Amino acid sequence: MRPASSHEGARILRNGRRGRRRAAAPAPPATIGPTGPTGPTGPTGATGPHPRVLKTRHPPRTAAMTDDFKPTLPLPAIDDPQRRARVQAAIDAKTKPLGALGRLERLALQLALVLQSDTPRLLQPQLVVFAADHGIAAQRVSAYPAEVTRQMVLNFLAGGAAVSVLARQHALALTVADCGVAAEFDPHPLLARLKVAGAERGSADSSRGPAMSAAQCAAAIAQGRRLVAGLPGNALLLGEMGIANSSAAALLMARLTGEPLSVCTGRGTGLDDAGLAHKREMLQRALSANAGAVEPLAVLAALGGLEIATMVGAIQQAAADGRVIVVDGFITTAAAAVAAALQPGLLAHCVFSHRSQELGHARWLQQLGVQPLLDLDLRLGEGSGAALGWPLLESACRVLAEMASFESAGVSGRAESL
Repeated sequence: MRPASSHEGARILRNGRRGRRRAAAPAPPATIGPTGPTGPTGPTGATGPHPRVLKTRHPPRTAAMTDDFKPTLPLPAIDDPQRRARVQAAIDAKTKPLGALGRLERLALQLALVLQSDTPRLLQPQLVVFAADHGIAAQRVSAYPAEVTRQMVLNFLAGGAAVSVLARQHALALTVADCGVAAEFDPHPLLARLKVAGAERGSADSSRGPAMSAAQCAAAIAQGRRLVAGLPGNALLLGEMGIANSSAAALLMARLTGEPLSVCTGRGTGLDDAGLAHKREMLQRALSANAGAVEPLAVLAALGGLEIATMVGAIQQAAADGRVIVVDGFITTAAAAVAAALQPGLLAHCVFSHRSQELGHARWLQQLGVQPLLDLDLRLGEGSGAALGWPLLESACRVLAEMASFESAGVSGRAESL
């Protein structure tokens, strides 16, 4: 990630340096309605049962934990043995040698099971970039200043970031969720304000104590659930932005997996050797300061970030709704790992788009037992890898629905004696 200026910065962000004036009521996310901000985001793939398209609701401006918060949501039963057998037989009958399309075939089967259709279609895909600031950034664990979080949000809203370009290319409806950026933004069609009461300007410094209170963490999870419940479509792509959030992800990995920080902590935005050594020292302080946090939600509150907690809720709601979830890189994997620690069945809904260059990501994917679609040496975040992997999901659906079988094409099958 590199700091970027925005052509619309002065117009979108009225408070300039932070905190001079509060924004007016937020506009609803741009993804509301039958089309996205970049044009139609309708069916992808061929005919088949029409998946459920959810109605939209406006998310609240600032949330506090409610007494009825539950750490998990009920999941649909998606592993139908009969559908699995039918879809696998259909894949095997296509005009190709058995297994010749490799992992694309396994992806097609996964999509059929998650979307509960023998010929699944991907409808109105939603890419959400979850953004927040981190208190531990004050310990100089990143090569860039915390101000870059605000600047990059402006870049997303202006359409100039990598994920903005990729979202336009692939007709992905983009929403930018302010989960705790240390700034107040003017209303914008792409912006959803999901701040948490008491943490509106970001998390606390985890090297000195918990990054969030339990109530703030629960409120962030609830915000993510409400946001996704109000978005249309049957696919959610995850993105994130927050200076120092690779530190939060590394801390979550270390505590959840038991791996040493030397395995979990990478260079993030490009630290040199001295910077990396300092980062690991600060993260060790954070682990020591929060030694009592061992259960998944307690770990998330103590060591995570507001955008990661909000993503956990978004993942939970998307899985509960029967959506496909496309995970990006290291930080979004942290959110998926926390959600899976609470409810392992969530992983069946997740497609891991790529293996990040960030140290720790490959090992974490192995521990989760998942295989990413791509390995392009990416380390940008934003949802860029999820957007790049998206066409593979579209191709998997089309191959399943449109590719001829040996019988329908009049092509001879494999000789029995061979």
